[in-house]
Amino acid sequence: MDYQNVFERYEYKYFLDPSQKESLAVEMTGRLRLDSYGRTTIRNIYCDTDSFRLIRTSLDHPVYKEKLRIRSYQRAAKEDMVFVEIKKKFEDIVSKRRVAMPKTSAEDWIDKRHRMPFRTQITSEIDYMLDLYEGIEAKVFLSYEREAYFAEDGTGLRLTLDENILARDTVLDLGADIWGMPLLPPGITLMEVKIPGAMPLWMARFLSSNNIRKVSFSKYGAFYKEYLMENKSSERSVFYA
Repeated sequence: MDYQNVFERYEYKYFLDPSQKESLAVEMTGRLRLDSYGRTTIRNIYCDTDSFRLIRTSLDHPVYKEKLRIRSYQRAAKEDMVFVEIKKKFEDIVSKRRVAMPKTSAEDWIDKRHRMPFRTQITSEIDYMLDLYEGIEAKVFLSYEREAYFAEDGTGLRLTLDENILARDTVLDLGADIWGMPLLPPGITLMEVKIPGAMPLWMARFLSSNNIRKVSFSKYGAFYKEYLMENKSSERSVFYA
């Protein structure tokens, strides 16, 4: 079984302290609703080359950049469904293309280069990326606790709040325990506003009145700069059963 998603939108990131987060909760009342998953622990495995070409390019802030990752919304056993995703950014527009499959199929495809038994536009794009970036493989496990909200007015606005962001470069398994290097100071929340068009007026007013500024922050990029850039090893990273 497989299914696919394509998302295209603007994404803006902000840091919130506890007081600002409380103010946000008031502003969201009657406007945004928590999605059906509630508070979720999201697990990601980011793939890159031995020289970390993808994240180094991304940190140079080019007009176009892309990442390859495998994501799960739970501790994933062998046959649990996970998403293989390409995330691209061109100027200010973010697009995410992903295909779902059992965890073992994703590992066989990405780490062992077994071709998928089905072929779609998205799997073809991922195959192209695997060929383009020679030696690309699992490099980083990154997790966080997320609350995701959506606008009740049908405008397409989504808002996510991420906390307890942790990263590591060992035990690269979506079924493993959560642990790693913290990427944010205690009490700080990463808010992402995802919109198909203009920022809603109420949100713009909230940001301005609370002196909340847009930030450029990559979870994977932060881990690379704070840890991997100084401590990267030449040893090959692999999935663990």
